[in-house]
Amino acid sequence: MYLPTLESKVNSANNVRRFRRRLLAWYDQNKRDLPWRKDRDPYRVWLSEIMLQQTRVAAVIEHYQRFLRKFPSVEKLAAAREASVLAAWSGLGYYRRARMLHATAKQIEQEHDGQFPSTAEGLRALPGIGRYTAAAIASIAFGQAVAVVDGNVERVVQRLRGKKLAGESLWQEAENLLSPKRPGDFNQALMELGATVCLPRQPQCVVCPVGEFCIARGELKSAAKKPAQKKRAVSYALDSRDGRVFMVQRPLDAPLMAGMWELPEITHPNGTQPLRTLRHSITVTNYTVHVIKSPAPKDHPGKWISTSKLKQIPVTGLTRKILKAEGLML
Repeated sequence: MYLPTLESKVNSANNVRRFRRRLLAWYDQNKRDLPWRKDRDPYRVWLSEIMLQQTRVAAVIEHYQRFLRKFPSVEKLAAAREASVLAAWSGLGYYRRARMLHATAKQIEQEHDGQFPSTAEGLRALPGIGRYTAAAIASIAFGQAVAVVDGNVERVVQRLRGKKLAGESLWQEAENLLSPKRPGDFNQALMELGATVCLPRQPQCVVCPVGEFCIARGELKSAAKKPAQKKRAVSYALDSRDGRVFMVQRPLDAPLMAGMWELPEITHPNGTQPLRTLRHSITVTNYTVHVIKSPAPKDHPGKWISTSKLKQIPVTGLTRKILKAEGLML
């Protein structure tokens, strides 16, 4: 079998065509059965792409399906109250994404008659839609021949080329590889390859469908160091009685999770045995969380909320985790 030289592995036009065919054939046979791949509805593609930002696929699937049941169209989402949108988003974190999603839906309804722009350029004019998301929607939903670059694509392209790439040079390399006939499928195939085969630390080179075109054949060394994880212990008071839980709301101008509901944070009383201790991570901080069975603190202005209504209000991911662990929230 002919093996191209390192310098020409994916540089010649013939090899690029072979690479595209090989990758798309693999994708057609091996792509994961994900709910947002059922059709090419731009609303569903957009929703999935926003949810997948900074969140693992496995964590998104359930939230995606639940969110769609509540807001099956951009019209329904635009007409909803922000609190309802945040409640449906609860558990995915990075709540600015949900607020921006809501704002974008309103703009699509008000300025575009409920129709998504069909080009990457038009999509980028909407709030909260950057270069990657615009390219993903335009290629998958509308068939525009425009490449995407996310973390998976970046890793695959760099290994194919055997060198670190960034900025416009990285986007240009992705454009050079793109299949003009099946741009949406090709973009998803490249991302799928990075997510399932060309893994960050243990690339599965032996089973890679396009391994013959790869220069690196493994992991590229990186000089960049990951930020050190911080550790912090926090305690929260859990007061539940008569089918209600005492909750407090974060300030509406808070820099993180503004307006979200949570249990009141307290100082851990000396010698008190926690009702439960669990772990929770947010960006670069690992939290040890102590849940204290305690009467509602008098110095915390809050509200008693029925457990039957907890799913209707936006609660923080940590609070959701605690309430689920205690059987107070499904």
